[in-house]
Amino acid sequence: MPTAREKIVGAAMELFWLKGYNSTSVADLLSRTQLNSGSLYHVFPSKQDVLVGVLEAYRDGIEEMLLAPAWKGVDDPIEKIFALLALYRTMIVETDCTYGCPIGSLALELHEPDPQVRDLIAVNFENWTKAIEGCLTDAGKRLPPRTDKRALAQFVLTAMEGGVMQARTHRDVGYFDRAVKQLRAHFDMLEAMAKTKARG
Repeated sequence: MPTAREKIVGAAMELFWLKGYNSTSVADLLSRTQLNSGSLYHVFPSKQDVLVGVLEAYRDGIEEMLLAPAWKGVDDPIEKIFALLALYRTMIVETDCTYGCPIGSLALELHEPDPQVRDLIAVNFENWTKAIEGCLTDAGKRLPPRTDKRALAQFVLTAMEGGVMQARTHRDVGYFDRAVKQLRAHFDMLEAMAKTKARG
């Protein structure tokens, strides 16, 4: 049976994603969790504390919630990157293009968050980027030797976030698909360069 904290964080994740942080009220959280205000405030003294709890849950759950489902049955390191992007595409399509990356949406909504919130958002982006960078490292000699893997991983994140945002704005998954297509072309070019270098 989930604890009060787990109930609140789970409900907040869903509500922040559906409505945004600012539009979600404490009353919404109480209604969704069926907890009384005393139980909520005992665990989280303020709505800001709930936000911190949500960001910590995303930070700690990236493997279980995102990477493991996306990478199930995928061994090729570069294909893992595109499998992760495919998971985002599925979520875009299943929500009729209303899906927004939870962390990206919060980052856009909270223009001037307090340092703790900003740091947690940054850590979430960093963990995502590190996962991609790990795939690039595992790709080894399939990429040119001087490839800046960290910068390339950040570029993948930028393409994903931008594609999600435009698909949501235009209600058209084609914007996401075109971003991924260009990313695939870039990876194909890098692999071709690596092969040429190896032969030379």
